[in-house]
Amino acid sequence: MTKRRGYALLLAIVTLIVALSLAIYVGVSAGDGSGGNSPADGRPPHNSAAPASAGTWVGAWSAAPVAGEPGTEQTGTAGRSVRNIVHTSAAGTGARITLSNLYGQAPLTLAHASIALAAGSNSSAAATGTMRRLTFGGATSVTIPPGGQIVSDAVRLSIPQGADVLVSTYAPTNSGPATYHPYARQISYLAPGDRTDDTTGRPYTQRTAIWRYLTALDVLSHEADGTVVAFGDSITDGSTSTESANRRWPDAFSRRLRAAVTAGQDVPRYSVVNEGISGNQILTSLAGRPAENQSGLDRFARDVLGRPNVKVVVIDLGVNDVLHGADATRVLTGLRTLVRQAHAHGIKVIGATLMPFGGHPRYSAGRDAVRQQVNAAIRSGKLYDAVVDFDKALRDPYAPRRLAPEYDCGDHLHPNDRGYRKMARTVDLGDLKGAVPAQL
Repeated sequence: MTKRRGYALLLAIVTLIVALSLAIYVGVSAGDGSGGNSPADGRPPHNSAAPASAGTWVGAWSAAPVAGEPGTEQTGTAGRSVRNIVHTSAAGTGARITLSNLYGQAPLTLAHASIALAAGSNSSAAATGTMRRLTFGGATSVTIPPGGQIVSDAVRLSIPQGADVLVSTYAPTNSGPATYHPYARQISYLAPGDRTDDTTGRPYTQRTAIWRYLTALDVLSHEADGTVVAFGDSITDGSTSTESANRRWPDAFSRRLRAAVTAGQDVPRYSVVNEGISGNQILTSLAGRPAENQSGLDRFARDVLGRPNVKVVVIDLGVNDVLHGADATRVLTGLRTLVRQAHAHGIKVIGATLMPFGGHPRYSAGRDAVRQQVNAAIRSGKLYDAVVDFDKALRDPYAPRRLAPEYDCGDHLHPNDRGYRKMARTVDLGDLKGAVPAQL
C-alpha cells in the first residue's frame, strides 16, 4: 500500500506540473495576437519594459510607405531627429512600432528611437512621465536593410484612444532616400542632432507635413478585439481634409464606432487604421525599384494581411484606374483578387461604390460609364460581403455625375471635411459583424 500511495502521489505531482505549464502556454499565446507581425529576426519581443502578455494586439495607427523622399537621395535624415505625430484609434497598455526602409538604397541605421504621449494636441512636447526608449531585439540601435522593415520590442505605456503620440528616430549616418508618406495631413517635426529623448519639444523647430520611416503603431488592448483596415486612394488618405485635425473619413468612422461601443450598442470593438495612398490604383504601380505608390494588388499583403488581428477591410479603390483609362472588366478582376486574398485570411470585405467626378479635368462620358459599370457590379452583391454606397450618399441628386456641392472640396473629385463625415456615417456598423462566408 505504501508503494502504491507513492506512485499515486508522484502521478498527482506530474499532472499538476503539466496543467500549470499548459495554462501558462495558453495565457501567453492568447495575449499575443500579433498576426505574424513580429521583429525582423522572428524572435518575440523581450524588452524588459514589455507589458504583460494580456489583451489583444491591434492596429492603433498606420500609414503605407509610398516612395523615397525627394532631396534625401544621398543623406536621408542623417544628423537630424524625426518626431512623427500620429493619432490613435484604440487604447492600450503597451505599444510597438513598425519602421520601414522600403525605398532606401543603403542600410538605415537608427541610433535611438522613442515613443511618448504628446503633452497636448499636435504638440511636439511629451506628456510628463510618458517618454520611453524603444528597443529592437533588446538593443537601443537598429540597422534596417534596404527594402526591409522592422518591428520594435513591445514597451509598457498606457495609451488612450484618440491620443496624439510622438514617435522619434535619430539616424547618425547617410542612408538615403528616406521612406516616407506624403499628404500626411498632419504636422510633425524635425530637430538637429539626437533629440529622441527630449521631452520639452523645444529643439523641434522645423515643421514637416509628411511622415518618415514610421508605418504602424500597434497597441496591446483590452478595449479592442480586432482591427478594421480602410484600404484606398487619396479619398481614404484624406488628402483634402483639414490639416492636423484628424478629419479623414477613417478618423470620423473610428470615432463613430467608438461612440457606439461606449453607448452599449451591439457592434464589434474594433480599432480603425488608414492604409490609403493618394493616387493609388488597383492595377498599376508607378516607376522605380521598388515601385513607388505600389498598386493595390502589390501592397495588399503588406498593408492589410500583414496588420495585426484584422477582422474587416473596407475597400474604396478603383477611381484612379478609371481616370487613367482602365475598363470595368480589369477593375473588377482586380477587386475580386483582393477579396479572394482577404477571405483566404478570414477577413470580411466591405466594398465601396466609386464616387462621381463630373467637372474634374479627367472626366469624360466614357470614363463615367466605366464607373457606373463597376458600381453596378458592386451593388449586385456578388463581389463583396457587404456594400457601402458612397456614390449614392455624396452625389448631387440633381446632377448625379457630380459630387453634391456641400460635400465637394472644390476639385470635383475629393470630399471636404463634411463629405468625409458623411462617408463615415454611411458605413453600416452592423456590417462589421459576422464571419466570412466559405464561398462567395
